[in-house]
Amino acid sequence: FEIDKIIKGISDSGLIFDPSFVQRYVCALLTKPFVILSGLTGSGKTQLAMALPKLLCKDKSQYKIIPVGADWTNRENLLGYQNALIPGRYEAPEALKLIIEAAKEENQDKPYFLVLDEMNMSYVERYFADFLSAMESREAIPLWDVENDDVPKMIKLPKNLFIVGTINVDETTYMFSPKVLDRANVIEFRINKTQMSEYLNGSCELKELVKMPECAADFVRIAAASKTQDALSDEIKKTLVSMFEALSLIQKEFGYRTASEMSRYIGLAKSYAGMSDNDAVDSAIVQKLLPKVHGSRKKVAPILKSLWMVCYSGEASEIDSIEYMPSLDLFKYPLTAEKVWRMYSTAQDNGFTSFAEVDIMDADGEFKIKTPKKSKHLKYDLIQLLLNHNYHNYDLTY
Repeated sequence: FEIDKIIKGISDSGLIFDPSFVQRYVCALLTKPFVILSGLTGSGKTQLAMALPKLLCKDKSQYKIIPVGADWTNRENLLGYQNALIPGRYEAPEALKLIIEAAKEENQDKPYFLVLDEMNMSYVERYFADFLSAMESREAIPLWDVENDDVPKMIKLPKNLFIVGTINVDETTYMFSPKVLDRANVIEFRINKTQMSEYLNGSCELKELVKMPECAADFVRIAAASKTQDALSDEIKKTLVSMFEALSLIQKEFGYRTASEMSRYIGLAKSYAGMSDNDAVDSAIVQKLLPKVHGSRKKVAPILKSLWMVCYSGEASEIDSIEYMPSLDLFKYPLTAEKVWRMYSTAQDNGFTSFAEVDIMDADGEFKIKTPKKSKHLKYDLIQLLLNHNYHNYDLTY
């Protein structure tokens, strides 16, 4: 299995993504079949989420893109429900049909992709709780009490099913709880100057992706394997322990599951993407650990300072002693350093920060709340907005 083939296939279609970003995305899916793509609206999250299925799948029956609605308050939109008016009938939505098809014995070597677009338009736990539980327990999800040829009584999430969620982060959406973040790799989209120049100077014409079904079986085989590729080096272990200690300062230390998944990701990234130890650890930290960090400046500043010092490859400078972001060449973990810098700057400017760096203030420093100025619910709406974005410990003065 060669990730370079996938990178070339995506590039040949006219889609503009940094090769290292595609490497991270593929390795994240191989590590665990649940990845969240976060970032700027219109940056290509959905395009990348759909590019891999179009490359690896023989036909459209192997993937579905489903837009999440703000009215999703239970699991019915994904797992369906038993029709109360017609006995023996189960209303199966497209997502459930895809899972049932993926679970068939003859399809075990084929990858199936469920893409949830705008995943945080509603509270994820309300409609996705069964999936989150089944991912870890590997137990079947109960559906109904009748057995027929179309819909079984219960269904397990097959190992050849890959779930990708895309999210936009603003004041109209909901941030994820630690329960969700702990089960996913979160990959943030950012467009740099070079990519924008390439886009503006190019033809802007997209071509059809050339299918690579010959890679599909290997993709499923690697993802289904439970063994971590290689034992971690002592230096990597030391770095992860340092990260654990730093996160424990705000009670956000990671557990065995996160440690295991980071180890697996690092092994896969080195084996199949050719990443160095530092690059693999760097992307693992950004995708698995930094999403846990959020809160008030007083709460998160110490941990961000600690993480900043870990990122340096040589003599380190305190983050609060420099005015501008230094050259990334100074860091052994440049992705982490750049993200920590942005989060720390946001904390200094706004008094709080999160991985998503959501801007809930306007240009005048006022909170963006769509409530009449004289509304008696203003204080409640402000508190609710902060809670939606995980600012549980923000020191609110009203």
